[in-house]
Amino acid sequence: MDTTDDTLYMKQYVSQHPDNKMAWYLLGKQYMLRGMDAKANYCFLQSGEIYDAYERKRHPLAEQPQEMLQYWNRRQKRKRLSRRVVGLAAVFLLFVLLMPSNAERVETVADDAIAMQPVKASIGVVLVKAGDRRPIGSAWNGILAWPEQPNLALAVRLEEEDGWRKWTGTKRILMSVNRESGSSAMNVRMHDSASCNCQPADSSVAKAELDRWAEEQELRWTLASAIYQYNRLYGGWPQKLEQLTRSYPYNVLSGDTPEMRAMFSTLLAAVKADRAEKDSGKGQGEETGQEQSANELFVSGTEAVHKQWRQPLQIVVDKATHRLAVVSGDIIVRSYPVGLGGDETPEGSFYISEKVRNPNGKKDGPFGSRGMTLSNTLYAIHGTDEPDSIGLDKSLGCVRMGKADVEELFDLVPLGTVVTIKNGTLPSKAAAPAERFKLEPQANESNPAKVYRWLN
Repeated sequence: MDTTDDTLYMKQYVSQHPDNKMAWYLLGKQYMLRGMDAKANYCFLQSGEIYDAYERKRHPLAEQPQEMLQYWNRRQKRKRLSRRVVGLAAVFLLFVLLMPSNAERVETVADDAIAMQPVKASIGVVLVKAGDRRPIGSAWNGILAWPEQPNLALAVRLEEEDGWRKWTGTKRILMSVNRESGSSAMNVRMHDSASCNCQPADSSVAKAELDRWAEEQELRWTLASAIYQYNRLYGGWPQKLEQLTRSYPYNVLSGDTPEMRAMFSTLLAAVKADRAEKDSGKGQGEETGQEQSANELFVSGTEAVHKQWRQPLQIVVDKATHRLAVVSGDIIVRSYPVGLGGDETPEGSFYISEKVRNPNGKKDGPFGSRGMTLSNTLYAIHGTDEPDSIGLDKSLGCVRMGKADVEELFDLVPLGTVVTIKNGTLPSKAAAPAERFKLEPQANESNPAKVYRWLN
């Protein structure tokens, strides 16, 4: 059996036995024989301690990726330089032999100008959990597993408390990996001294890119959640974004943004694929509450469908701490102080069955400027004209919020969002966002025909 056959056999075996670390190690050795270093490294990382035992050393990418990749980058650059010299010589010879006319030369220059227009860089992010003992190695596992490599990959750790990760808390950048467009070379920078035992590189550029990506990720969470809820509510898929931003009572989304319009098709495909996977029994099913998952992978700026939205946004209300949180798995996307009604506020699972702007035609009445009915009952999440009651048990059962908070929540979560009311589950405090999440209204979300009598 030749090397190609051996590799094919091992690939099939690994796909059937993904937990067999010896198989991963042997497949890596096959890739090394064929000169496919990147794939070999990925397999060696999957093999874990098997690689350590047989090679009698740790894999360089597990803890010290920077030194190895710098060497690999230099080698790749020398190879590219040699190819370019040969390629330029061939092109020059062909140009001399087949020189076009003046008109043809003008057309060629125009085509080259179009081809050289810059393409928006894609960004990939791996969220590494604090309990990971080998954060850099785990991050590399995720980065090398992407079907398409982004121009910039970041390994990031979110602030954690009581088993929750805080989206608006401190974000620590552990590592950044830059890849030249169309090139296999990767430039690695370590930004966290505790993770690399080194002098960390400047992270200002990486932080700016992370902030930009985080803003886009919030839009992806909301839009993907809206697509998902539309399917649950109406039994079909929206063909265009406008179907999500209709007037009351079909206002699944409270508006949109230009960025949402640009990402709609990609996210629609992602949610459809995820739904099909779960329906076929291959997915993990629909989960509620906290999710103890592996490190998440997010990629933006590419047409490839990746797990860039995790699962639909949900709302968790904690009666013990008087907090309302918007969560995705174990990530707290937003957390707000709320007013409740003590024992009058029911515990259990609900969903947002109605979203209305300016209930009873008022933006400063007893229900404030926004209201969201829970499961077609007299309970609701709404604003209040008694801001001093926030943090206390003074309502008749409803969830009261401050004006800025309820208006942000109204835009952030779509119609159909699951609401779970518990006792003792959320951290008592969370950092406020640097900027409020806000959508551009596209339709009339008021309902003047109805008099609301929620249990305020």
